[in-house]
Amino acid sequence: MAYERLVEKLTKENLWLYILTMLKNRPMYGYEVAARLKSDFKIPIATITAYVVLYKMEREGLVERVEHPEAGGRVNIRKVYYRETDKGRETLEKGIEYLRSRLQLLEGAGQGGSGEPEKKE
Repeated sequence: MAYERLVEKLTKENLWLYILTMLKNRPMYGYEVAARLKSDFKIPIATITAYVVLYKMEREGLVERVEHPEAGGRVNIRKVYYRETDKGRETLEKGIEYLRSRLQLLEGAGQGGSGEPEKKE
């Protein structure tokens, strides 16, 4: 049970980390985000969950919507794409650094150390 809770916290409850990681490469539309969360990161979510997270991320200023005309000659059909913002990029970097520091603490404490990461000079 403890392991399952950890997995839940680091995946479904923090999808923003994965979404921002994907959006570093290029803008994506919601359905594509959901599909890649499932295929690339093996996170079993409902497609609507990806949209809910994207909407929340947009409200927080982590992503922004970009409309592109749909290819294929159809008129008036548009997909809404999402791309990261500067704030999103900074937040992702902070999140990854935080996770790294937690791992260092765990690894240090497990080896008889104080658990404190070594200071860089």
